[in-house]
Amino acid sequence: MTGTPPGPQLSELRGQVLLHARAQGLAPAHCRRLLAEITTAHGTGHDSWPAVWSRAGDRLAARGRPLEACRHYGLARFPFAAVDDEARRRAQLLCVRSFDRWRRARPGIDRIDLRLPDGGFACWTAGLSATRPRPLIVVMGGIVSVKEQWAPILARADALGVALAVTELPGVGENTLPYRADSHRMIATLLDTLADRADVRRTFALALSFGGHLALRAALADERVRGIATVGAPVRHFFLDRDWQRGVPDTTVFTLAHLIGCEPDDVFDAVRPWALGDDELRRLAVPVTYAAALRDDIVPLTETGALLRDRTARREVLLLDDEHGAPAELARVRVALLRAALRSVHAHPLRLAALGVTGGTQRLLSRRGRLTV
Repeated sequence: MTGTPPGPQLSELRGQVLLHARAQGLAPAHCRRLLAEITTAHGTGHDSWPAVWSRAGDRLAARGRPLEACRHYGLARFPFAAVDDEARRRAQLLCVRSFDRWRRARPGIDRIDLRLPDGGFACWTAGLSATRPRPLIVVMGGIVSVKEQWAPILARADALGVALAVTELPGVGENTLPYRADSHRMIATLLDTLADRADVRRTFALALSFGGHLALRAALADERVRGIATVGAPVRHFFLDRDWQRGVPDTTVFTLAHLIGCEPDDVFDAVRPWALGDDELRRLAVPVTYAAALRDDIVPLTETGALLRDRTARREVLLLDDEHGAPAELARVRVALLRAALRSVHAHPLRLAALGVTGGTQRLLSRRGRLTV
């Protein structure tokens, strides 16, 4: 990719961003109107990607709608805010400030900042209590997802009967840690910090995409992580299959290069050692719920085979006729992942029942390979 621009092309960003916009409840028609104003993916011009999305955020902030403003700022910094990208860095800052304004009007949603020798990260939390510690659900997105997008689940901590901590992958948003194979150490730091306000011995990771990979590694290293639910997480083949890697979208490659600190051409050599080996997958004793999109162009469907290879392991794979992240099936996937989380932390049956039962065309492949409809 020698001689490439500082990030993915506008045409690819237009397609990739719709998933993230839909996940945050933005109307497709509204997004298409904003996308029509954009003529360049980078820079500070009036019609640039960060400028158009940020202006929409500024208008909403001026109207006293901080959460909606936050969502637009989050898309203005998409897919990442490089050091030399002033417009996207401004959007990142305003995304956090707008979220902070929103959450201050809602008692019980708090912020914690954590430090490690090589950087730090922040979390938004809810449901913490020193007198009545609840089981903990750690929530994390992937390589382009900021923690501020998780406002809806934070607002439901009491209804779910759990403590929540939402955060970001290393290098994403406010997380200044380097993104490496051992980045899962941040989870242990988080659990140590919350041990006096949550029952961290019953921790569940609801972690999407590359966040799911980090959570799998955390579970191998820390027995307090008792279960994982994820969507489209790289496990093994993404890191090893060179044929597959040639078709991975530029957005993913450029973003990984930014997070890791390497050139785009070197990304797949850098992450090759991150693949989970057969021995590690055999040692992965916690239950894993994995939603896989049949038309995923980022993470290969063969990752489900890696997870299901051990027929004695507790695995469930939800197969969906969709693209990466399952944008058309978001409601169904959210319910499935939350149910897995509440089951894992032994939530009251009434809380499980409150999530309801979804219908439709989803298919669940159990740990023993049975296909149910």
